[in-house]
Amino acid sequence: MNPSSPKTGGDPVWTQLREEARIAAENEPVLSDLIHESILNCGSLEESLAHRISRKLGHHAVSEPYLHDLFSDIMRNTPNIGDQVRRDICAIDQRDPASNGFLSPVLYFKGFQALTAYRVAHELYLNNRKEMALYLQSIISQVFALDIHPAAQIGSGILIDHATSIVVGETAIIEDHVSLLHEVTLGGTGKEKGDRHPKVRHGVLIGAGAKILGNVEIGQYARVGASSVVLDDVPPHVTVAGVPAKIVGKVEGDPSARMDHCI
Repeated sequence: MNPSSPKTGGDPVWTQLREEARIAAENEPVLSDLIHESILNCGSLEESLAHRISRKLGHHAVSEPYLHDLFSDIMRNTPNIGDQVRRDICAIDQRDPASNGFLSPVLYFKGFQALTAYRVAHELYLNNRKEMALYLQSIISQVFALDIHPAAQIGSGILIDHATSIVVGETAIIEDHVSLLHEVTLGGTGKEKGDRHPKVRHGVLIGAGAKILGNVEIGQYARVGASSVVLDDVPPHVTVAGVPAKIVGKVEGDPSARMDHCI
């Protein structure tokens, strides 16, 4: 599916999501109120996400109504966030066999919800509202069990599968069309300042538990094996694995889309 946004005419992601929600509400009446308030009573995907994520993150130092208005304002005034989340939803549907459509990511998948909340925090950070951005980072970490610094730069079409214990550092860059699993760390070495975090290029697949440390580059369409520790640059189109990680093979095609972790 081409995840068109309303500004380009048509919104197939929102249309499909509403149809899935309608069917789910009929099939599971006990969840009907949740589905209606989160999706069917909303006028757009952005409104739906503002409602769902503020409901998850509210009731701490900052109230749910305030966060709802904040998320709504940011997404309304930053159209590229809507484009990004649509591509994220499509990426999840295409790569994650547990998804079965668009409804599950929006209602239940904490990787998608946390990434969407990060996108709002990132926009706040860029607009010099750093304290609010860092507050959101803290609450996102508490609620969703992963830690993404709001200054990190993350593209679209991202799959964060399972999400628990993922860490993305302040100067990390994740380009478009990347898949990463739980317990992945894009961190520093602990001894450097400034630009100190990894740069993950287009089409990369990072296996569960992999630790990528320092200002290293993971080349496009590379694959990092589960539980590997990467301390040096990784060329494009190769598989690395081990502690420390070494090249163990070449990659044909698009590992992020194929989601094949067998080495």
